[in-house]
Formats: sequence, C-alpha cells, structure tokens
Amino acid sequence: MTPTQPRCDVLVIGAGPAALCIAAALAQRGVAVQGLAPEDPAAPWPNTYGIWGPEVDALGLGHLLGHRWRDTRSYFGDRLASPAVQHGIDYGLFDKTALQQHWWQPCQQAGLVWHRGRAASIDHHPQGSVVITDAGDRLAARLVIDASGHHSPFVKRPDEGSVAGQAAYGIVGRFSAPPVDPGQFVLMDYRCDHLSEAERRCGPPTFLYAMDFGDGVFFAEETSLALAPAVPYDVLKDRLLRRLALRGIAVEEVQHEEFCLFPMNLPLPDLLQRVVGFGGSAAMVHPASGYMVGALLRRAPVLADAIASGLEQTDRSAEQLACMAWQALWPLEIQRKHALYRFGLEKLMRFSEPQLRAHFRTFFALPLEQWYGFLTNTLSLPQLIAAMVRLFVVAPWSVKAGLIGMQGREWQLGFRMLMPSARR
Repeated sequence: MTPTQPRCDVLVIGAGPAALCIAAALAQRGVAVQGLAPEDPAAPWPNTYGIWGPEVDALGLGHLLGHRWRDTRSYFGDRLASPAVQHGIDYGLFDKTALQQHWWQPCQQAGLVWHRGRAASIDHHPQGSVVITDAGDRLAARLVIDASGHHSPFVKRPDEGSVAGQAAYGIVGRFSAPPVDPGQFVLMDYRCDHLSEAERRCGPPTFLYAMDFGDGVFFAEETSLALAPAVPYDVLKDRLLRRLALRGIAVEEVQHEEFCLFPMNLPLPDLLQRVVGFGGSAAMVHPASGYMVGALLRRAPVLADAIASGLEQTDRSAEQLACMAWQALWPLEIQRKHALYRFGLEKLMRFSEPQLRAHFRTFFALPLEQWYGFLTNTLSLPQLIAAMVRLFVVAPWSVKAGLIGMQGREWQLGFRMLMPSARR
C-alpha cells in the first residue's frame, strides 16, 4: 500500500523531553523530521527535572534553570541530630517551560509536523519503515526513533528478570515550618527516626529529596532509590508526612503533587533492531542515580550527527542506517559502563539501611570529580573503575561485605562489562 503521508527522513514517536530533544537536534542538522504522539508536544510537562550546576554549565545551558542552589547537602545518619554532608557544588532545577521551548523552537522553525495519534504497528522494508496509527494512517520514513518512554512496545530488549523502579511521592506547597533551611537543597536525607524499629530493620530504605523554591514555597519528596517491585505511592506519602510530623511540620497548601516511577536497571535494547530508541526506551536512565536529562542533552547531538551522516549516504539501506544510529548511541565503552552501573545497583538493592547509609557516606567522601563524574556518567571507563576501586578500598567492612557477595545477575553483568553481548 502507498503511505497516505509524505515521506520524511525520520519519524519520532513521543512528545516528551526525549522526543523533543532528538527531534530538535535532527531538525538543526537539516534532517526532515516528523513526529507522532497522542498528546500535544507543546503541552506542559508534569514532572520536575534536576541537574548538577557544573553539568548544565558545561553545556552552556545554565540559563534554562529556574532555580539554582549553592547550599547543597545530604544526611546519612539515623537521627535528626546527625550532621550534614556538604556537597560543595551547585544543583539546579530546570525551568520546565524554558527547557521545552529550547527544544520546541527549532522544531517549529524547521516546520516540523507532529501528527496526533498512537502508533499501532510498524512495517519495515529495505528502504524504510511505515508506522500505522490506531486511526489507520500510514506514516513513512527512512528511520523510526521511538522516544515514547520505557513502556514502548516497539523497542525490543531481552528479559533479564525483575526490573527495579525508582519511586517517589512529592509535594510542592507551603508548610507550617520550612522542611529544609531557607535557600537550601537536600539531595538525600536518610535520617529515619520517624520510622519504627521494625520498619528500619525490614522496610525499604527511603530518603527525603527537598528544596526551597523561595517565597515560602518548598518541594519535599520521599524517594526510594530502586527496588523490585517498586515502593507503592501510599507508603511513600505516609513516610513523608510522618517525617515532617516528627519535625513538627504540617502541610498547609498543596500546589502540586508529584508521582514519579521509572525503571532504573533496564537491560540495553537489542542494538540490531530497526526501530531506534532514545531516552527511556533506550535505557538511558542512569542506573545509579535515576537522572537522564543531562544524557539527553549530551548524546542527542552525537546520535543526530550519525543519522544525518547516514542519510547522506544514499546507498545505505534502512537497516544499515539504524545500525549506525544504535552504534552512535551505545558505543562499546558506554555499554560497558551501563553494565557496571547495573552491577553496582544490584548490590545497593540488597543493602540494609545501615549499609546503605554507610555506603553513601563513603561515596560522597570520594574526591568531588569522582563522585560527580559517577553520578553524571561523565567519567571514562578506566576512571569509573578507578572510582569504584577507591570506594571499595576506603569503605567500612559492613559495606565491603555487601560489595563482595555475588548473587543473582551480578556474574552476568560483570561478564557483560568485559564482553558485551554478540547480539549488540
């Protein structure tokens, strides 16, 4: 059948940050792009997106921050009186509208058409693909990029067992007293004196992520780093309210509730498939921290350059073009780093709460360039291994014991760091 829509170079599925990011990068390189999503790509995004100050500064995008904090700290003791760990670098929160416009404007300038609808199936042929929507429309393109999130049915990945989810429940609003000091950002507050002894011993470890927005408005969020199955929202909400209550703090006005859940340790997709993923569908969430926007900003230009170059080589088949794109997005070193991060997360998910607090105290005592590079995924593979070796050497024996034990998928992940799978 003949497609009912004009042919384009790349069709991007999705309308969130990942979709707009790669569409903008392609449009800026003169690639003919179209989009497909059931929602409006210009509609406001519901969630907040944080990033370390030096990370966004290195990209020249500091002006996209809506808030920036110099007083950044964490708490890894078990009681309210426990001292803070000072991080010594700025942390920022994106102005969601500014970030969205940063990507949306190049799309508009290029005249990019975003079709409204949901992809139902995709047919591939040697020179391209045809996406069939739930309304029966047929959209043809040389390459399809699925940036619709980790639930995508079109980006195939191996089944390697349970997937850990980072879950969080948060409140933006006004409180009877500040949940953090004015002008302060708290990355992790693992103090747990609001929990019963049984909850501390057997319950899932969770921490407070909180910040001062100014004008008497604060954001307080209870977060589970990673667990399979994920911690339910009602547990997180109950813990947040109890944490605040112990400090004599009540919620007086809820301006926004945030419900956050995403996978932390997804296996890499099959890197030989025809549909190219980007963002959550491509397992780009950092397996150790849960962050992704920095990776989108750094890796979209690399992927867009590879696609633009491949399109200029008219003798290449669509399969070869997809292969070039996957290789640009997941070169061998980044594949190995991903396996190493997943290996580390497997360890952390089995740590008891005291082990976890001891681990993070040790981690943030590493030289700043090591812990910062680890969390932002900006270390080379040798630098990453050096940071992890140093962490092991200086860690207390309780943490060493947890790191030494090999269970479950750890052998497989360790082997993959050395020898990425042949299917890739």
